[in-house]
Amino acid sequence: MRLGAAPRPAELDPIERVSRDELMALQLERLQWTLHHAYQNVPKYRQKFDEHGVHPADCKELGDLAKFPFTTKQDLRDSYPFGMFAVPRERVARVHASSGTTGQPTVVGYTKNDLDVWADVMARSIRAAGGRPGDIVHISYGYGLFTGGLGAHYGAERLGCTVIPVSGGMTPRQVRLIADFRPDVIMVTPSYMLALLDEFDRQGLDARASSLRIGVFGAEPWTEEMRAEIEDRFDLDAVDIYGLSEVMGPGVANECVESKDGLHIWEDHFYPETVDPFTGAPAETGELVFTSLTKEALPIIRYRTRDLTRLLPGTARPAFRRMEKVTGRTDDMIILRGVNVFPTQIEEIVLRVPGLSPHFQVHLTRPGRLDVMTVKVEARRGLEAGTEARAEAGQAVRRAVKDTIGVQVEVEVVDPETLERSVGKLRRLVDKRDT
Repeated sequence: MRLGAAPRPAELDPIERVSRDELMALQLERLQWTLHHAYQNVPKYRQKFDEHGVHPADCKELGDLAKFPFTTKQDLRDSYPFGMFAVPRERVARVHASSGTTGQPTVVGYTKNDLDVWADVMARSIRAAGGRPGDIVHISYGYGLFTGGLGAHYGAERLGCTVIPVSGGMTPRQVRLIADFRPDVIMVTPSYMLALLDEFDRQGLDARASSLRIGVFGAEPWTEEMRAEIEDRFDLDAVDIYGLSEVMGPGVANECVESKDGLHIWEDHFYPETVDPFTGAPAETGELVFTSLTKEALPIIRYRTRDLTRLLPGTARPAFRRMEKVTGRTDDMIILRGVNVFPTQIEEIVLRVPGLSPHFQVHLTRPGRLDVMTVKVEARRGLEAGTEARAEAGQAVRRAVKDTIGVQVEVEVVDPETLERSVGKLRRLVDKRDT
């Protein structure tokens, strides 16, 4: 695994050099402001606080935040479109929204100051990943209502980079532009980076010879095995970024290239907790919960992200706690015959089996009374259909899933480039149980 050079102290924001005690004092001051701001200006929060018998004045220390109710995606959907905004609509400079494919879209708004803060934390994130002023940044995150593209764009510009706003899709053209424009940094989902890798191979180009030296990957869970695959095939540093639109967008947390040991959360703007996903009680490893500390248009109080992780002490930025790579989401969890299964567990196994590519999907069916899981995974070129080697690769996945997760699955090793490709978040799970 490559490790980039640590930034010089002068390249860090002053806040990145404070002590933990100084940061916590700032957090308390900003948390108290946020609670009052939400209570005074958002009827939904006033109702929730009153129903739970708490008032912003009850927050005397950071631990008091646990007295306040959670906010969920359903709260935002119920308040569609602008009911959770804490400022008049005329002060909202920009609106983003989720796709709404599984229900009413969640709408988020930003004041001009919110956009400035977002650009600042994104610039900080790109710098933590190893980017520097003057770098060329190729952005393959989608633009539009999705926060990824514009969040990365304004952060890269704030850092002083040259931005190539490619967005998603047109994969052959993306590879051509990387070859011609010679960017230093690419910002993209890890699954689409693998699609770009396939296109490099298709065009007869050596991905390791490209100009790319840093990849900033987010918007979906990915494993250390996938990091190793990308770093080896592209000869770059692959760094994780985290965010979600309800909290801000990308830039809530980022790995530091010099350590790559978890994502440092920018806690001067976002306060993290982890709770048991079933009881809501504090837990060392559990569901990630965020409270915004500086947002004006859409303050968010104890938002349940559904992402599963663990909080750790800071390293490269000692005052800022780290979160481990997201291991999965509570709404992505598959319960198969009483066993909890996450797609990332399957990914770890697939990437350890020689001859198999990282492209896979999990299909769920119910041919009788019991659910059946079938893992469809693409072979690498050279692992021909009908050969003993391909059959052995499938058996290796089947045995590893049984041994490490404890469930029996079917495995189909299919030809290269036969599974659905995505220009955004990869569709890992195909649930056919109701069809």
